[in-house]
Amino acid sequence: VLKLFKLLHRTRQEVFKNDTRALEAARQKINEEFRNNKDETSEEKINELLKIASDVEMILRTSVIQAIHTDSDKIVLVPRKDLLQDNTPYLDKPTKK
Repeated sequence: VLKLFKLLHRTRQEVFKNDTRALEAARQKINEEFRNNKDETSEEKINELLKIASDVEMILRTSVIQAIHTDSDKIVLVPRKDLLQDNTPYLDKPTKK
């Protein structure tokens, strides 16, 4: 449980880097969820909660992209390096090997 708690906080710091409002909101939400369930004794319920927390961490790490308002009608996306993937160019006529 502690390992996942720490992992969520590390992921939060990476995903919301330089965004103090989002960092604080995520910190409060993570702490609140773990605090609300600290007295849980059912092994089945604990495993379910750990699965949810693990899924949340994976979604944050793989799906969230920061955006910065630069002008009244412009937004700059700031993707992390681990979100970027190599792109395969489109070919109208596939070549045979």
